[in-house]
Amino acid sequence: MLCLSALVVFALCLVAAVMADRSEYARQQAGDAQPSQATAEVKPVLKPAPSTPLAEKKADLGDDKTWRPEWDAVIEKALSNDLLSSQVTRDVKLFCPRFPAMSEPDKRAYWAYFFQALSGAEAGLKATSDVQHTEPEVAVTDAVSHRMARSQGLLQLTYEDADRYGCDFDWDNDKQLKEHDPDKSILQPEKNLLCGVKILQNQLIEQKKPLLSKTSYWSTLRPGWPGYRVFLQQMANVPEACGRKRVSKLANGTDAAVTLEAAH
Repeated sequence: MLCLSALVVFALCLVAAVMADRSEYARQQAGDAQPSQATAEVKPVLKPAPSTPLAEKKADLGDDKTWRPEWDAVIEKALSNDLLSSQVTRDVKLFCPRFPAMSEPDKRAYWAYFFQALSGAEAGLKATSDVQHTEPEVAVTDAVSHRMARSQGLLQLTYEDADRYGCDFDWDNDKQLKEHDPDKSILQPEKNLLCGVKILQNQLIEQKKPLLSKTSYWSTLRPGWPGYRVFLQQMANVPEACGRKRVSKLANGTDAAVTLEAAH
């Protein structure tokens, strides 16, 4: 009788142990699955943007200081949902009337083209462009470098933008490098373009300011300012999905800037 009781107790303990092992295994499996689900990212579908008139001209001339296709991807991956939403409809309508109805990849390609056009107007598509302006409006001291502000890189930015917009520029390291050294953080295309996306986000979404206005960050987006007409010319080849004829295909040869200024 005693032996039978001991046998029953042993059996019960064995069953409990098996159930505990199964429970632990299930818990571990669930634990292993959770991180993979949490870290899974949906990668955006990317499309190459067309070449701007300046990029086309540089290609004809064999000039290698021009826009790189990989820069489209840098921009397209960095775009927020806000910049792909109806919040920007009024700002893109002039250049891309079908924007609200476009697919997400086409919207991303539009913004990639926009930054290529902006770089063409600002820096001639040269990643190492470095300019010190003399106009009173921009001839000021950079609060980070404590030197006369210089506009640098593809989008002609300043070190002060690191504090203003959280851009990844390192003045303490860059000041040891030569003026046009491509290793300078502010001249590195990816960092320069990512900063530009942050600035655009701040202007259109946070501040709710129009894209083209007297207070735009970039002077080439300020109607009537030097370079504004050049920017309009570079917006001639927007993606076909935008629903606006490429000026380069117009039979009457109407100047892009004239056409867009009249529309604006």
